[in-house]
Amino acid sequence: MKTVALTLSALALALSSFTTYASCEKGEIKAKLSHVTGGTTHPKVVASNRLAERVNSEMNGKMCLEVYPSSTLFGDSKELEALLLGDVQLLAPSLSKFGSYTRKLGVFDLPFIFQDMDHAIRFTQSPTGRELLNSMKEVGFVGLGYWMSGMKYFSANKPLITPNDANGLKFRVQTSDVAKAMISAMGASPQPMAFKEVYGALQTGVVDGQENTWSNIYTKKFFEVQDSITETNHQLLAYLFMTSQEWLDSLKPEIRQQFLEIADEVTQEANLNVKEKEAKNRSNILQADGKINTLTPEQRQQWVDVMKPVWKKFEPEIGADIIEAAAGS
Repeated sequence: MKTVALTLSALALALSSFTTYASCEKGEIKAKLSHVTGGTTHPKVVASNRLAERVNSEMNGKMCLEVYPSSTLFGDSKELEALLLGDVQLLAPSLSKFGSYTRKLGVFDLPFIFQDMDHAIRFTQSPTGRELLNSMKEVGFVGLGYWMSGMKYFSANKPLITPNDANGLKFRVQTSDVAKAMISAMGASPQPMAFKEVYGALQTGVVDGQENTWSNIYTKKFFEVQDSITETNHQLLAYLFMTSQEWLDSLKPEIRQQFLEIADEVTQEANLNVKEKEAKNRSNILQADGKINTLTPEQRQQWVDVMKPVWKKFEPEIGADIIEAAAGS
């Protein structure tokens, strides 16, 4: 039995992230999982490292898996191309990143479509949610599962209590047309930007605010360079745990089956633990003197009223049936 060592590269150390290296044996299939997230408590980090632990233990002699966090292998702009080229075998990008490949996954970006994490998980397990895993099959991408990260909250360099408070501010967003429309709906300016650039942009005033989960806000220390965070609970952040059809087809049937079973079990386990991790990182923010604004039901409804028209705008692209299935799950 080989030993799986957890070591820190110089860059990973600087970013407070672990890289999981496996000592691959001759004849083993070597797979790389690349992602852009750092820290040790983030749901994506925990899921990735758990996957590597199980693959390297249970598939010893057949497959070994290395995890490269914090963009140490590929960043936001290069990882999907790298997957198609075979330079990496597994990714977990945000569902917001696929607009140039399919518009259907934009359903996950719609503001206030999910009441909470349980609602989102029910949708991913529904026939429509499972069907969306294959929405980019023609491109060569295969979804293996959805990794939940949590609900999103706004932060800014001033308190945000009503949508009007965001008027004229610049917000970092992912490269999602839905996200851009949502920011524009509240009179703010959307600024697409790579995740690794956000802290510096907030610190220097390139952008005034951002939206993210408790885990991202805490592990990336965004709360250090923002006035406060507002508990809007307005949008889901989830990742598509994915591979390429070419790599999946290259595996022998028995190896492919074992890997897929492990991947599915890790996904289910990780999603069950997300709420606990999010609550812990919310508490971590408060303990680190971060400020959180809570909203009354009436104040939150103002945010819903401003953003709900975004659904109708993207209905022709996403599909009314998909939106209905998500909202009613």
